[in-house]
Amino acid sequence: MPRLALRRHLVRGLDRIAAALPARWLRVPVNDSGVPLSPLLHWLLHLRRLTTPVDPARQTPAQIRRGFRSDLLALRVGYPVRAVRDLAVPGADGPLAARHYMPEESSALPALLLFFHGGGFVLGDLDTHDDVCRFLCTESGMQVLSVDYRLAPEHPFPAPVEDALAVLRWARTQAAAFGIDAAAIAVGGDSAGGNLAAVAAQLLAAEGMPLLGQLLVYPATDRTTVRDSHRRFGQGFFLSHEDREWFYHHYLAGNAALGADPRVSPLLNVAPGRLAPALVVTGGFDMLRDEGEAYAAHLEAHGTATELMRIGHVGHGFLNLAAVHRDSEQAARRVARAWRALCNRALARKDIRSAS
Repeated sequence: MPRLALRRHLVRGLDRIAAALPARWLRVPVNDSGVPLSPLLHWLLHLRRLTTPVDPARQTPAQIRRGFRSDLLALRVGYPVRAVRDLAVPGADGPLAARHYMPEESSALPALLLFFHGGGFVLGDLDTHDDVCRFLCTESGMQVLSVDYRLAPEHPFPAPVEDALAVLRWARTQAAAFGIDAAAIAVGGDSAGGNLAAVAAQLLAAEGMPLLGQLLVYPATDRTTVRDSHRRFGQGFFLSHEDREWFYHHYLAGNAALGADPRVSPLLNVAPGRLAPALVVTGGFDMLRDEGEAYAAHLEAHGTATELMRIGHVGHGFLNLAAVHRDSEQAARRVARAWRALCNRALARKDIRSAS
C-alpha cells in the first residue's frame, strides 16, 4: 500500500476506535459552550504535542509549504465528480492556474462557485484543496472553480485580493461559457480564502457587481481585535497564535498597520452595504471562531441575509479532514447542503431556473 494511502487508513482506523470507546475514557476538552471536542481531533492534537513542535519562524515559507502540502495530500481520496479540468484564468498580473469541477447533471444547480483556498495567504494550492472542492461540488450540486491566487511573501497584500477581483470579473464575462447566467456567480473560501471571498464581495458590491452568495468557512475577518476565542484556542489546537502571527507577518510584508485596512479586515468596513446572502461557518474550537461570528453579525446588521453555522465539536481546517474523520465529513456535508439551499433561494429570487 502506498505510504500516503497507509497514513489515510491509519487515521480512519483511529477514528473508528475513538468512536467505539466510552466517552469517559477519552478525557476530551470541552469548550466554553459545553461542547466536547471530537475524539479523533483530541487524539491528533495529543500526538502533535508529543512530537517536537516546529517553530514556523525557524523555517522558510517554501519548507512549510512542502510540509502542508504533504500532510493534506496524505488525506486526499479524490471524491468523484462528473468532470474536472485544469485551465488558466486571468489574474491581476498575468494568468493563474485554476481547476474547474462539474457536478452530475441530475443534481446540478445553474451556478458557479469561485473558491479561494485557505493557508494563511502563504500556503495551499489547487491540490491541497482538491478534495474540498470535489466534496462541495458533489454535495451542493454546483460547479466549482478553484483559483491558485498568488501567495505571500513573494506576492504580499494586496496581490491576492487583486487576483480574486480579477478572476471574479473575468468569470462574469465568461458566464455563458460555463452555461450559467452572469448573476449566478458565487464566491467562497476557507480561512484566508474566506477572507478573500468576503473582501471581494464587498469591493464588487461597491462596483455594482452582484454575486449570488458568499460561502465563508472559518474566515479571518479582523486582524486588529483580540477576542475570547483567540485566548481560549490560540494554543494547543489546529491554528495557533504563533501560526497566525507568522501568516500575517508575511501577508502584510511586516507592515502591521495594514491590518486596519478593510481589505485585510473586512469586519472593519463600517458601511459594507447589503451584500450577497452569506453562509458563515465557524468551528467551536477554532481561534478564529469569534471574529467569524462577529462578521456574520456585522453583515446581518447591515442588511445582508446571513446564516451562521457553528460546528461545535471541531476546530480550524475541518473541511480538509472530511475523508478521514466521520465528524468532519458530517460537518462538511451540513455546510454543503446549507450552501445549496442558500443558493437555491438566491436563484429563485433572481428568477434563474434551478434544480430542486
